[in-house]
Parts: sequence; C-alpha cells; structure tokens
Amino acid sequence: MTSTSADFLPARERRSRRILWFMRALTGDPMAVAATIWLLIVVFAILADASSLLGENRISLKARNLPPFDFGQSWTLWLGADALGRPLLVRLIQAASTTIGIALVTVLTSLIGGTLLGVIAGYFGGIIGNLVMRICDIILGFPTLLVALFGLYLFGPSVGNLIIVLAVTRMPAYIRVARAETLEVRERLFVDAARVFGGGPVWILRNQILPSVAPTMLTLASVNLAMVMLFESGLSYLGLGIQPPAVSWGLMVAQGQGYLSSAWWLGFFPGLAVMLTTMSFNLLANWFRIVNDPSQHWRLVSRRR
Repeated sequence: MTSTSADFLPARERRSRRILWFMRALTGDPMAVAATIWLLIVVFAILADASSLLGENRISLKARNLPPFDFGQSWTLWLGADALGRPLLVRLIQAASTTIGIALVTVLTSLIGGTLLGVIAGYFGGIIGNLVMRICDIILGFPTLLVALFGLYLFGPSVGNLIIVLAVTRMPAYIRVARAETLEVRERLFVDAARVFGGGPVWILRNQILPSVAPTMLTLASVNLAMVMLFESGLSYLGLGIQPPAVSWGLMVAQGQGYLSSAWWLGFFPGLAVMLTTMSFNLLANWFRIVNDPSQHWRLVSRRR
C-alpha cells in the first residue's frame, strides 16, 4: 500500500501545482476575477432555486409592478415585482437557469460534434473532408439569425428545437478551427512517431491530436457561450424562443417592453443580467486564451506587478 501511494504522489503534486498556477494566473487578471465572482453568484443562485430555498413564485396583485429597492419588503422583492406581482429577483434566477442551461447544452453539443467532424476532416481529408467543409460553407452562407428564425418557424418554438437550431448554426465554426488545427498537428514529429510505432488512426486521433486541439476548442467554446446566450435572448425576445409559462432573460425583456415608461425595472434588470453574464464569459475566454498561450503569459505577470 505504501508503494502504491508513493507512485501516485508525483501525479498529485503535478496536479496541485497546476491548480495553484491557475489560481495565481487568475488573480493576475482583476477583470477575470470579477467575471468569476459574478458567474459564481449566478451558479449559487440557480442551485438555491433548484433546492427551493428562494420560496414560491406566487402571483400577488397587491405587489403588481412594485418598484425596486424597497428594503422594507421581503428580500425577494428588493428588485421589485412584475405585472402579476411575482418577485422579479426570483424570476431572474429562474430565467438564469433556462438561459444558461440552453447555452451550455448548445455549446457542448456543437463543441463535441464540430470538433469530431473537424478532426476527421483534417486528418483523413479526401472526399470526407471535402463533403464536411462544403456543408459548412452552405451553413455559413446564411446569417445565423435567419437560419434560426426559419428553423424555429418551420419546426415550432421549443427548447429542444432551439438547442438543435443554435447548435447546427454554431457548429461550422468549430469544424473549421478543428480542421485547421488538425492539418498543422498531424505533420508534427510525435504524430509521425506514433505512426511508425504502429498506432492506428483512431488511437492517434484520440491520444495525440485531440489533446493538442482541445485548448483551442475550449477557448472557442467559452467565447461561443456568450454568443449563444445573445442569440437565445434575441429569439426569445422575438417570440420564437422560450415560450410561457417558461421564462428566460430574453423573454423577460420582451414582456417588460410594454412597461418601459411605467415600470422600467421589468426590462432593465433582465437586460443587465444578459450583459453582465455575456461580458463575464468573454472576459474568461480572453483569460483562458492567455493562459493556454505561453507567449502571452507575460500579460498576467505585468498585471500582477
């Protein structure tokens, strides 16, 4: 047992040192720290809502269009209430789980599908690669919002259709980047050595090329999280995304549009939540790009100083 623990000790030390380095790199970027704090607040709020710690989202006509910052009320009403007297803070948290959940599932779907297709197209090339790239060119030939509007109008607005449409429209970006990375990685010496030692295509793709492509794809995914959130909010605002009684930030902005002159907070706070969350994802994407590029590490050092 002692020897087994000693065998795992170097790996644990490397892992702990890497985590410590990531923490130091994060503290070297104050904007990334602020973005992380905001996203953690959103995650904790979503978990609290899932655990039913925020109370019920009940209709109360007495609190109809209650203005915000009335701290004499219950804390759930500190951001005001909507046209049906429902606490706006609770509605924002419920909408956050919908908006961010759709963005995460969409990005994960397009990331996995686009990376696999791009790596296959880049490594094998030929008819398969040309077919994949021509399909990408066709999809990229149309504006993303137009394709999403047409798809949701044709198949109907629902969460599943929204995820599929957004994933398909975002997948070409992953395919093109993964293919370009694979074309460069497959010519490196360690890939040639793997072929010489008898490594098959599947083994080389899984153990040699995918680990090399992964950091770039994850950086692209973190950027696309913000873009997918904006697309989902825009489609919900136009009435082709999330449908009542479900709620999302874009739908809340659309519902608050008619009250801008009398109850500005109904549209302002959901829009502010979209802005802060997308900005946080973009800031973390920029930080992640710097962390994974050794030539950019000096930026973190200079900021810390």
